[in-house]
Amino acid sequence: MPYLLIIAAFLGNSFNIFGPPVRMYWRQNNNLLLRETDMKQSTTIFLSLILAAGFARADTLIHAGGLIDGDSGRISSERTIRIDAGTITAIERGYSAPADGDTVIDLKDSTVMPGLMDMHVHLTGQYSQKSNLNRFILNEADYALDAVMYARRTLDAGFTVVRNVGDAYNVTIALRKSIADGDVPGPLIFSAAKGLSSTGGHGDPTNGWAARFGADPGPKEGVVNSVEDARQAVRQRYKDGADWIKITATGGVLSVAKSGQNPQFTDEELRAIIDTAADYGMRVAAHAHGTEGMKRAVIAGVASIEHGTYMTEEVMDLMKEHGTFYVPTIMAGNWVGEKAKIDGFFPELVRPKAAEIGPIIKNTFAAAYKAGVPIVFGTDTGVSAHGDNGQEFGLMVEGGMPEMEAIQSATSVAADFLGIGDTHGRLKAGFQADIVAVPGNPLEDISLMEQVSFVMKGGTIYK
Repeated sequence: MPYLLIIAAFLGNSFNIFGPPVRMYWRQNNNLLLRETDMKQSTTIFLSLILAAGFARADTLIHAGGLIDGDSGRISSERTIRIDAGTITAIERGYSAPADGDTVIDLKDSTVMPGLMDMHVHLTGQYSQKSNLNRFILNEADYALDAVMYARRTLDAGFTVVRNVGDAYNVTIALRKSIADGDVPGPLIFSAAKGLSSTGGHGDPTNGWAARFGADPGPKEGVVNSVEDARQAVRQRYKDGADWIKITATGGVLSVAKSGQNPQFTDEELRAIIDTAADYGMRVAAHAHGTEGMKRAVIAGVASIEHGTYMTEEVMDLMKEHGTFYVPTIMAGNWVGEKAKIDGFFPELVRPKAAEIGPIIKNTFAAAYKAGVPIVFGTDTGVSAHGDNGQEFGLMVEGGMPEMEAIQSATSVAADFLGIGDTHGRLKAGFQADIVAVPGNPLEDISLMEQVSFVMKGGTIYK
């Protein structure tokens, strides 16, 4: 700002014009003022007024009836959040009066909290009875357009940050850039691009294909069958622009393959994946249902276990010892369990896995929480419908986690887990203005987390 005023003065003084007096008018306190001056002086004044007007700052004030800051175990009442240029500058007691030019957002009837974060989504799709057919009839552009739509639904549900653990055609890497550039609305994305599997494993994209297609995917497509394949696959994801590495440490529910539990990487392959990822500044998320695959993944050093259906006390102890986070995805388990009751909804190879594995996850969550396993919020949305992410909170509470801890698992805990805890996940001065609100008190009714009524991301209001 000082430099610009100096430039204005320089430009004004450089006009060597001394003609008749110039009349300048401006309004102050509803009075029209007049000043006569020469051209040189008027130029300086004129440019200075333009610059001052262009750089005048106005704050946005949110009057919050209740405030969850991400750290405290209680709700603060009657607070004002002051925002300037997309950043929280202060949290003030009471409802601060606005200065001239300030914008006030009245959320006195709501509980305001940090933007929510979901650590397990798949923005490029949404499961339906056509999902297996879609692999043959959808093009890259179809997935990209769907992802834009699902990203907006996710943001509208109050989720301003997501970790996308597996996609098609690296769509979420391109989507991440478009959102960051402001071209399309959506959450901040941490993308794992295409996940890593073994031949026939849960992430093999050719499972269920007829042999005549002759498909034989390799490391570039995410299929790993040796230590060298493992290193190459990780390096390919680094080249593609991934933030994380996702592996399928065991079989899965929705893949067209028989087992949902068997381990699908050797210890050596896991070590190669994790060590290579660390070389490139990435961490590893491990899809895992079966016990042995979970043990191998935790011991090898993954950052998180996704689903964790058959987690035993031994695995829980290992996770606590290694600091491995659990991403429960209870709603995905509920969803597949319910859909398994419908004749023809799943392929016959998938249906018994969905019926068996789905209902177990909620009990696993309850046991893991009681045992003190570190837990971070994640839904596996893309199995269930995008925008329904908030249903996970109620399921976590049913599983024994207090309401505030469930909310913190999707705010401050998630931010620290992602390594952005110094800018996101909390409502405090200096943090990004990612702010959402629900109508009422979610500590009294956790289902309100499914009714997000206000969404701000980076100081911009989206809902």
